[in-house]
Amino acid sequence: MCGIAGYLAFQGFEPDSARRTLKAMCDSIQHRGPDAEGLFVDGGSGVALGHRRLSIVDLSETGAQPMDSPSGRFTIVYNGEIYGFLELRQQLIDLGVSLRGTSDTEVLLAAMDLWGVHKALELSHGMFAFAVYDRKENRVVFARDRLGKKPLYIGLKSGKLLFGSELKALRAHPEFGAPAACPRAQAQYVRYGFVPAPLSIYRDVIKLPAGTLVEVQLDAPPTSADALSERIESFWDIRQCAAEGLAEPYEDENHALKAIEAELGRAVQDRMVADVPVGTFLSGGIDSTLITAIMQEQAPSKVTSFTVRFEDKDLNEADHAAAIASYLGTNHHEVTATPRMAFDLLDSLPAVYDEPFADPSAIPTLLVSQLAQRQLKVVLSGDGGDESFGGYERYARMLAMQKLAQKLPRPAAAAIASAPGGVSKAIMSVLRPALPGSMREQMTPDRLSKVADIVRHPNLRSRYNSMFSLWEPSAALRAQVNDTGVYQARDLPNGLSDTDTMMMLDSGIYLPEGILVKVDRASMSVGLEVRAPLLDDRVVAAAWRSPNTLRFNGKVGKVALRQLVDKRIPKSLYDRPKQGFGVPMNEWLRGPLKEVAQGVFSGDSAVCEIFDPALLQRRWREHLDGSRNWGPHLWFVLAYSFWHRRWMQ
Repeated sequence: MCGIAGYLAFQGFEPDSARRTLKAMCDSIQHRGPDAEGLFVDGGSGVALGHRRLSIVDLSETGAQPMDSPSGRFTIVYNGEIYGFLELRQQLIDLGVSLRGTSDTEVLLAAMDLWGVHKALELSHGMFAFAVYDRKENRVVFARDRLGKKPLYIGLKSGKLLFGSELKALRAHPEFGAPAACPRAQAQYVRYGFVPAPLSIYRDVIKLPAGTLVEVQLDAPPTSADALSERIESFWDIRQCAAEGLAEPYEDENHALKAIEAELGRAVQDRMVADVPVGTFLSGGIDSTLITAIMQEQAPSKVTSFTVRFEDKDLNEADHAAAIASYLGTNHHEVTATPRMAFDLLDSLPAVYDEPFADPSAIPTLLVSQLAQRQLKVVLSGDGGDESFGGYERYARMLAMQKLAQKLPRPAAAAIASAPGGVSKAIMSVLRPALPGSMREQMTPDRLSKVADIVRHPNLRSRYNSMFSLWEPSAALRAQVNDTGVYQARDLPNGLSDTDTMMMLDSGIYLPEGILVKVDRASMSVGLEVRAPLLDDRVVAAAWRSPNTLRFNGKVGKVALRQLVDKRIPKSLYDRPKQGFGVPMNEWLRGPLKEVAQGVFSGDSAVCEIFDPALLQRRWREHLDGSRNWGPHLWFVLAYSFWHRRWMQ
């Protein structure tokens, strides 16, 4: 796990100056690789490749980067891990390939020598982003892993191509110049709280989407970032993976469950390969409990498990995790995180997430990463179970809203959505008896307004897009941008069920651009590698081949994972309502964040040049007087303000 950076100057460059520039780019992401630095500069070709190393596999110099392939054809800078690479390594040796070290990077390069870049990608399962210079074809190939666990930004500035694991690296190049925000990216951000690939928050910079690559010929440079984006090609696509799984399902539940268990067991075993100790995050939920249990089954000694205790009882799962750790017999560690510790991290967010990012759980994720890194360098996590196995509670809520939409006329839903807070309370008292049971119990005036806003849309895709959209860009932004939202625009296979549609959208958008961004930036900001067995592409493929009764059965999700946990853990230890991993944003904005927010929403903030100040001020007043809870909406703007102040002024 590392950080990469570099640039292509298509007319060549002076090597000493290029080396200084490249070092500055690498220095900006030193946190991703604090153990070592490597630079490759070729003045004639105009290729500069930089690497910051977090030493996990092959700690010797034979694992250092930039690294040349055995033939000398390829030079790579690579961020990530290829799982199961030892088997691929043996296959290469059996074919007569001579290898110097024991790193997965060398195996990847040898595979490129033997079979080419595309075939090597097909054989490589893991998390990675890389740039590889191909001398024979006079090109540089950029690629990002199947599920999008590792990031890669590429920009065109002053005739040069800049790239890096984070935007900081591109900004460190002197040709980057004054940054300019991309209006389409701003529109996507206000909807979702993140910027989906291939957009980035900056003009002239793209994010390489998950499961794709792009080739850049050194004698035919791209004319713009948009032109480069059009040349991106997929080597793996979650939509194709899901469609193939649905078309070729397992014979029955028993067959499917055995296949999932086998793939997950292999995935855990592959991720335990390292030349440093490997521990596990154990929250006490279904996913992390299953991963820890399988890990302990395979380990020759006690696994080190790690839990963070929160003083807020609504966030704390440490007691449950401790009971599970005791049952499994892990070497369990626990640290306590206070609300004050979490609140003190607010100033760190723009430096860690150098694009606007509004998921409030980024704060505790960053805190957990900082605390874990004091004891461990590599951890396994339970990320990925919700998207492939239907674990999100919103799936049941959306199905309930689909039924509600058949009973509630769209004009009536639109009227309810726009009703003032007092009117919403009166409407809620009348409508509550007609709501489905799960919605009736949790309904508040704020939620009623959101439900009505979702139901007023004409179909599932637009309703699910509305569920994710906190702000409508046409209302929130001063500049008008014609962009309906990627959740509504993304092409999907025909004939999907409602549940499969939602799961596929989440797997292709929310997972790589939201969840995995949150985890990658937080963990790598302190040099902590997080490995997620449930995000192995072969586990994902097995999930999609399984019947719905093992994924989301219409009432609960992750049925297969629950059954696999049941084989290992008494149900009483883990079967409980899911707890959040966030912060009490409504209360924070009326309390410790009030003064900061007041300055942003007062009308003299630079953010009010982007957002509609009248709308912001109205919602701020309603939030303060308690007539509405606009906490998540206001946090989107506040997070943008923090980013804007750090990177645009």
